[in-house]
Amino acid sequence: MVARLIVISNRVAVPESASESSAGGLAVAVQAALSGREGIWFGWSGRVTEEPEQEAAVRKVGGTTYVVLDLAPGDFNEYYNGFANRVLWPILHYRLDLAEFTRLDLSGYQRVNNYFAESLSKILRPDDVVWVHDYHLMPLAKLLRERGHENQIGYFLHVPCPPPDILTALPKHREIVGALTAFDLIGLQTENDCDNLGRYLVRQGAVRAPDLHRLEAGGRTVTLGAFPVGIETARFEKMARRAAATILIKETAESLAGRAMVMSVDRLDYSKGLPNRMDAIERFLTSYPEWNGRVTFLQIAPKSRAGIQEYADIDRQVSTLAGQINGSHGDVTWTPIRYVNRAYSRAALAGLYRLARVGLVTPLRDGMNLVAKEYVAAQNPLDPGVLVLSQFAGASDELDGALIVNPHEPEAVAAAIRFALEMPLDARKARYQRMMAVLRANDIHGWTTRFLSALEKTRREAPVAASRPAMPA
Repeated sequence: MVARLIVISNRVAVPESASESSAGGLAVAVQAALSGREGIWFGWSGRVTEEPEQEAAVRKVGGTTYVVLDLAPGDFNEYYNGFANRVLWPILHYRLDLAEFTRLDLSGYQRVNNYFAESLSKILRPDDVVWVHDYHLMPLAKLLRERGHENQIGYFLHVPCPPPDILTALPKHREIVGALTAFDLIGLQTENDCDNLGRYLVRQGAVRAPDLHRLEAGGRTVTLGAFPVGIETARFEKMARRAAATILIKETAESLAGRAMVMSVDRLDYSKGLPNRMDAIERFLTSYPEWNGRVTFLQIAPKSRAGIQEYADIDRQVSTLAGQINGSHGDVTWTPIRYVNRAYSRAALAGLYRLARVGLVTPLRDGMNLVAKEYVAAQNPLDPGVLVLSQFAGASDELDGALIVNPHEPEAVAAAIRFALEMPLDARKARYQRMMAVLRANDIHGWTTRFLSALEKTRREAPVAASRPAMPA
């Protein structure tokens, strides 16, 4: 009998029906992992209530069972808004200057992880395979081990992993990052992320095996591996083709009046480099005046984490910059930048990507960035657009057909935009075909299969022979 798969994430997207399509990248990945097998998706319901139910709510939709917990306001503020997003998020994105540590928030983070572990412990069977996702739940395997569970437990970090010098700046880093050694397999987006985490763990006392991918710490063996996340490539291609005939895409095309469109889609977050991108757009318009009036920049940036001051600040900054650029370079018949703060469906985005001559994806730091992959998948093979991609996005390791740029160099980004707009059709096709070969070979289904196969393999591998003392708490 195939072992039951328990997927655990901070937030669980419970669909209304089996036919409802997933929106976020994590939701798509989880549903691909659970497809065709018995499984449970476990995590926070998204509800914040003064009196959370002590028992998890259980709901079955299609072949998947959803087990969800509510959070109290204090837990939400300290665990989610506090330690996860005001400490871990900035540090993991190389932004020590934005981290705001308090012991109260750390206590909330540990308390919610204990709450998850206690609730999960009630339903966990000895042969279940457990897959934990992202930075919200780093200590979870350690807490399950303390409760006597020896299941195979894998972990995937969707965001970047910075070098040891940055990780050790995290207060109580041994209790948080060091707790990852309780997992059997740790998956990361890139080899660079693997190297960074491996060096950190060795500094904390772990011992490398000869193959460099396995470590021993505290009497346990943990395997590290790069598993770059994919997308639903074939489905996204089909979605983009169909969306081209929708009213939204037709009206958008008409509104462009023959102008080329350069498009970016980002959550409104300081890691995405939106002010730097606005600077690059301004440099483009100034340096290449022949393109004034011939190109429109569309920036879609849904607001997120509204309760955190840094996100309100970035919203004001980007809005101000976009307004200044439009005021300086636009005229009564042409606005250079269309800045939109609302979310669109995946189908609508697929159609807009297909319409865009250039996909501008320039985060300052990103674990993967699935927008880059979706932009490529959405293109018309007969007349594809060009992807301009930050060297600091994990996707740059795979998408060598993109124009790779440093988002901190606005002149270079401006030059890449011009090069992309003027690139001949044959060159665009060749770059597109190279990238599509990668996207088809590593789609979301292949990603889940590779990770779960690697997790199963950890059970068969012999442990490393020697170790230093266990990491202190």
